[in-house]
Amino acid sequence: MGFRERWINLLHRAATGTKKTRILLTPIGVTTFGAFTASFVFAALVVDRLLHLPGLLPEGARLPISIPVMVAGITVTAWSVFHFLKVKGTPVPFNPPPKVVKTGPYQYARNPMLTGVFLFLFGLGFGVNSVSLVFLFTPLYVLVNVWELKEIEEPELMKRLGDEYIEYRRQTPMFIPGRRPRSNT
Repeated sequence: MGFRERWINLLHRAATGTKKTRILLTPIGVTTFGAFTASFVFAALVVDRLLHLPGLLPEGARLPISIPVMVAGITVTAWSVFHFLKVKGTPVPFNPPPKVVKTGPYQYARNPMLTGVFLFLFGLGFGVNSVSLVFLFTPLYVLVNVWELKEIEEPELMKRLGDEYIEYRRQTPMFIPGRRPRSNT
């Protein structure tokens, strides 16, 4: 059994395990995700300094561009988390909602929470005037997350939630509302 299958099975065992186990694993998941995300931001700032990269925007344009993008990202993320909490789940794959969430932003995209995080990172990149965060590290972060969702989380969701998730996946785009997903069941 390869790494991918072991990781899917670990998530599945945790997600279907006891409530106590799920609650204990939740802070670990949140901390890991936060550290992973922060590592991309810090790496971008280091690369900008090491390569003496110029800023993206003039000083007066940074906040008017970055703040609305970051606020949009935070809003979408918070709205998404709220809908997970409403059905007694968390955003952490170790302690997910017990059923497919199709309310709020999940009506329009399967992963609106991450869409919000992506927006926030782009906004942060403009806010700190980081060329590498906007053009290298955030796109790389998006790619890594897309890979992880497609190869790890979605197979676990199909295993745990079955046909309901498969149908939801078929009908609902991954990130961008209005874009129909390719059929890949």
